[in-house]
Amino acid sequence: MNLGFSFYIGFRYWRARKANAFASFITFFAVSGIFLGVAALIIVSSVMNGLEAQLKDRILGAVPQLTLVSEQGFADWQDTTQRVLKQHHDIKGMVPSATTQAMVQSVNNIHAVQVLGIYPEHEQGLSQVMSHSFDGAFAALTPGSYQIVLGRQLAMTLGVSVGERIRVLSGDGVVYSPLGPVPSQRKFTVAGIFEMGSQVDANLAYVHYQDLRRLMRKNPNQVNELRAYLSDPFDAPVLAQQITAQFQTHANLEQNAGKEQGADSITVVDWRQQFGHLFSAVKMEKNMMSLMLSLIIAVAAFNIVSALVMMVVDKTTDVAVLKTQGLTTQSVMAVFIVQGGLNAVLGLLSGTLAGIVITLNINSILNAIGISVLGAGQTLPASISVTQIGVIVVGTLFVTLAATLYPAYTAAKVQPATALRYE
Repeated sequence: MNLGFSFYIGFRYWRARKANAFASFITFFAVSGIFLGVAALIIVSSVMNGLEAQLKDRILGAVPQLTLVSEQGFADWQDTTQRVLKQHHDIKGMVPSATTQAMVQSVNNIHAVQVLGIYPEHEQGLSQVMSHSFDGAFAALTPGSYQIVLGRQLAMTLGVSVGERIRVLSGDGVVYSPLGPVPSQRKFTVAGIFEMGSQVDANLAYVHYQDLRRLMRKNPNQVNELRAYLSDPFDAPVLAQQITAQFQTHANLEQNAGKEQGADSITVVDWRQQFGHLFSAVKMEKNMMSLMLSLIIAVAAFNIVSALVMMVVDKTTDVAVLKTQGLTTQSVMAVFIVQGGLNAVLGLLSGTLAGIVITLNINSILNAIGISVLGAGQTLPASISVTQIGVIVVGTLFVTLAATLYPAYTAAKVQPATALRYE
């Protein structure tokens, strides 16, 4: 098969002014469909990536991403941390943590929250919340001071500001009295406000680790939970399995050595228990949007089939003459594959370029035409993924080139004697 000659003929057919105006019209819409489909797919996918990354930073940057829980308590939490960090380099650090579901009550209102107990000195360089707080609020969290840092939306709901006092009622440490169960409670002073720009601002509060343990009526010096900060929170499910297997292996070795198993018997939980449904919904929405936009490319591929079938009918005599000159069946197919492929490449390259340019300047374009998608002062996040663009390009090429096979095969079946009988 002479590919050079087939490419030359196909290129000439592609460049030539179409005698059939209707075929030209369909070809134009096929190229336009590929252009619009690829551009829209890149833009929407990049925006969805940006929204997902923003949610990951604003939500998973504040809540526990991966937590190691020991009912008996860690005998030496620093040794446990070193063992985990030595084998798992995707973990940036681990710190003692305590968590409880509580009610916070002010003079104006009452609200359910999740209260996290932390050591502020261990959180430096790890917690994103600390960098989103006002006036160094976390520095005021010292043992015995009973200070609390609230999310901005939570503070607005309670109608409190820095320096005011609120009551925290914990579901842990309930005492049963003749009048019924009495929750553990304590008054805290609002030390500061943080703002992550997500739903955690309305449902999260921070206090010192020892203060929270006292509120929960537990030993303030014992560590039952270790909170891990991950390089990528989406790696949490895999890391949870690996860490569980690591500690199970360690426990088995100690048991075989005759040591009593206890302190290192742990349970690993990750953020999916609390926010898995949210990110699953975002992922499903992203997949559905990609599927719907891919249908534009599929429709454009059908238009390529229609245009090439008309071209085959128009060029039947030319094909018959070429076959009488010795052009093989494979070479005839290559001629029309080249012609359809050039249309696909033209739409693909222009669509890819337009999609990338629009994505990089999407907020400027929206501002210029006066459209505010997320509200005044909010910018639309966009994150271009080279891998995702590569999948779009390869997938589009595969679909469009597959669409040329039937018309090319039809052209290759032309019988010269039949086609030239009346010429």
